[in-house]
Amino acid sequence: MLIAFEDRPSDSPLVERVWRSRSEQAGSFHSMASCNWVMVVSRVNGRVFMTVRGPETRASVAECPPDGEWIGIHFRLGSFMPEFPNRALRDRNDSTLPDLSGLSFWLAGSAWEYPSFDNADVFVERLRSKGLLASDPYVRSALERRPGSSSRRTEQRHFLRASGITQVTARQIERARRAAYCLQNGLPILQVVHDMGYFDQAHLSRSMQHFIGRTPAQVARGEGQLSLLYKPDELRLD
Repeated sequence: MLIAFEDRPSDSPLVERVWRSRSEQAGSFHSMASCNWVMVVSRVNGRVFMTVRGPETRASVAECPPDGEWIGIHFRLGSFMPEFPNRALRDRNDSTLPDLSGLSFWLAGSAWEYPSFDNADVFVERLRSKGLLASDPYVRSALERRPGSSSRRTEQRHFLRASGITQVTARQIERARRAAYCLQNGLPILQVVHDMGYFDQAHLSRSMQHFIGRTPAQVARGEGQLSLLYKPDELRLD
């Protein structure tokens, strides 16, 4: 395996997952499309740096250096940093924050200690208390289809502003990621087509190749290293 992943749930309502990974050798892997934005601490070639990365609307091939370590905070849809709009960060237009001697980084006029895998929730709460994190309730309402007074058009506008992608794109990405998870866990391709609501196997294949970077058969056989894939939330995106 090129990269070994470990992940855990978070106590923060703003965070979907906290993960860490380590590369065992140099090589390339498929970075899958993702609706979520992430803050990543990288330790590579003696350097430490914090990156703010936006959603990814298509799969891409990423290069992996040897002996690298990463800690990622995977934020929920609807959360965002006003200073770094997700729309501007989308599709690998990352923002790397200035490092301060390898122990802390510079953000919003202050030095911040790099978070660890274990204290990431405390770090997120500090960001929230300083007003550096926000959450748009319209997005969660739209995802969970809660009744409200807002119009569909208002929800769509809030969704795009907060998440950096449209609801349609989010639905397509999440469906493809669910399909990949199911295939990795042994479900037959035709059952995944039916369960995930694809028109036919060709429709599933096109979606998987665009958003996951592999065909359904390749995912089912475990061919190629993928980025972190965990059981996604059952949000009602349809």
